[in-house]
Amino acid sequence: MLGFLRMLFLPAKKRALPPTDGRLTKQSPLVPAETVAGRSLVIVIAIMTLLAGLTAGAATLIVEASSDWRADAATEATIQLLPTKGRDIETDLEKAAEIATKTPGVLRAKIYSQSESEGLLAPWLGQGLDLQELPIPRMIVLTLSQKEHPDLAKLTMALISQFPEASLDDHHIFISRLGDMARAAAFMALVIFILVVVALGIAVASATRAAVATNHEIVDVLHLVGAADDFIASQFRQRFLSLGLRGALIGGGGALAFFALARAMASYWRATAGGNQMEALFGSFALNAGGYFLILILIISVTLLTGFLSQQIVFRHLKQLT
Repeated sequence: MLGFLRMLFLPAKKRALPPTDGRLTKQSPLVPAETVAGRSLVIVIAIMTLLAGLTAGAATLIVEASSDWRADAATEATIQLLPTKGRDIETDLEKAAEIATKTPGVLRAKIYSQSESEGLLAPWLGQGLDLQELPIPRMIVLTLSQKEHPDLAKLTMALISQFPEASLDDHHIFISRLGDMARAAAFMALVIFILVVVALGIAVASATRAAVATNHEIVDVLHLVGAADDFIASQFRQRFLSLGLRGALIGGGGALAFFALARAMASYWRATAGGNQMEALFGSFALNAGGYFLILILIISVTLLTGFLSQQIVFRHLKQLT
């Protein structure tokens, strides 16, 4: 009677009402919904996803900028003429430009003036120097067609036959180095991405083992009474899928917000000298469709990886009980 009265007048929040059918319900989940370990895992997943997203986005920007640089360099070639005694350099430049423009695939030829040629040396020699006594080569910049590739070897022979001191540079070394740099950046991004994924997997595995250890009595009892391994593992998978999705959305959204902010700041600084240099180096910091798609794939992959790892660890624990 005393026990009945205590149960009758005990507040509802303090009563312990076990499920009447002996099965897990939403009121008594196998894996607790909100725990310190769960919140910590969300933070770790968010940080790892943010780092991976920034790495993937930066690699995309570098590869895209390198492609633009190589495309620009491939559409230009440079003729250099050294001034020699007894010859009019301006007349030689006009003749060389005429020979170049008659070559199929050469669209335009721009002759650089003496002051423009000297200005190209200013970053290395400094300002205010008298360069009149130096044999500074004069340049002709050729604009090449992307559809019809000119025969530069034939053009070189035609120029040398008229001007033995002439030289033609098609920037192939520069283009090759840009390609090597882009591939190196992509490889470094891939290595960093793999390291982040490995660290994420270790964090998820540790959190899952902690959750199994915390609830090992329930897991062991359910296994002993004949509960299916798929059912037990699905409880952990669903919970960790939720945690992984939350952390991946936070981290991936942070990466997208970073690039959106960087694009806005680049537009603001575009008028300054430093902004122009940054834009020439990295572009406008605007991710293309491939960059956004890559971050979206990253969010989905992190979510699925979190659920998959938790399920496999639970399966391994259950196999040890048999």
